[in-house]
Amino acid sequence: MLNHKKINTTNNFRPAWWAKNKHIQTLIPVFFPKKLNLSLYRENITLPDGDFIQVDWTINKLETKPLLILLHGLEGSSSSPYIQRLMKKAHENNFRAVCMHFRGCSGLPNKYERAYHAGDTEDLNYFIHHIKKKWNITEDIFIAGFSLGGSVLLKWLNENNENKIIKSAVATSVPFELATTADTMNKGFSRIYQWWLLKSLKDSFIKKSNSIGVSIDKKAIKDLKNFWEFDDKITAKIHGFKNVNDYYAKSSPRQFLSKIKTPTLIIHSRDDPFMTPSCIPNVNEISNSITFELTDKGGHVGFVSGSIPFFPNYWLEDRILNYFNEYLN
Repeated sequence: MLNHKKINTTNNFRPAWWAKNKHIQTLIPVFFPKKLNLSLYRENITLPDGDFIQVDWTINKLETKPLLILLHGLEGSSSSPYIQRLMKKAHENNFRAVCMHFRGCSGLPNKYERAYHAGDTEDLNYFIHHIKKKWNITEDIFIAGFSLGGSVLLKWLNENNENKIIKSAVATSVPFELATTADTMNKGFSRIYQWWLLKSLKDSFIKKSNSIGVSIDKKAIKDLKNFWEFDDKITAKIHGFKNVNDYYAKSSPRQFLSKIKTPTLIIHSRDDPFMTPSCIPNVNEISNSITFELTDKGGHVGFVSGSIPFFPNYWLEDRILNYFNEYLN
């Protein structure tokens, strides 16, 4: 099955000999980020419901260059190392890049109780059409999503499979099955990732409650111990799902892969510590427009190479831009 043309296991990623462990692959980019001189320009965008998001551009948005939209992961931002590296590399390769922050992720609480989640494509859809119309963008538009951002992207591509706006897309380290991901994050060392992300989610929600008030008691928020509880008591409740099972069932991106028509590259590692290999889709679940690159090593949004310990090279941004370059006019 894995030799099928849709799933490529012969890509050129070679993990660093000193970073073959999945957790090292995942954590090296966080603790050893590249020092980048990256100037970003912030734009506020008012959404149709009166709320707002903030987006960060690498250069003047009126420049006539191909545009790359970036979608960060859970509790990420334009400051996330993987976003910074790709924006820098894109700028160096004659792209203009813009990171769309999900609601409340740019450093300012959003106005409403509603936030963002793995299946929320409404803001992305508005943003894409808004910037194309407002700035009269006629150049090629590409989009890359990481982790939760990749989940949102794949669902949007499924919902807009006749779109002529996006030239091609890349989704990296996507949680294909949200329930399995929640289970995995509640076991072993992966509980460290869960603790860190939950702390950020709860702190953000409590901070917002101090400014606008929310319908959920602060103590109840603090007592939530895992993603199952958080997504049941908060994510599902404030976004109109019946419960956590309803949210996970309707938002897990694995179900959306078969109808995607936009050329799309999916990059995934078997050893991703946020999920199990059972999440990896089968060939018959993938549309002919998708190229699936599956590595044995790489962790979660890691893909660290390089021969000198703790002086990492990052394969991911080069692979992403090489893919987009194949589709440039």
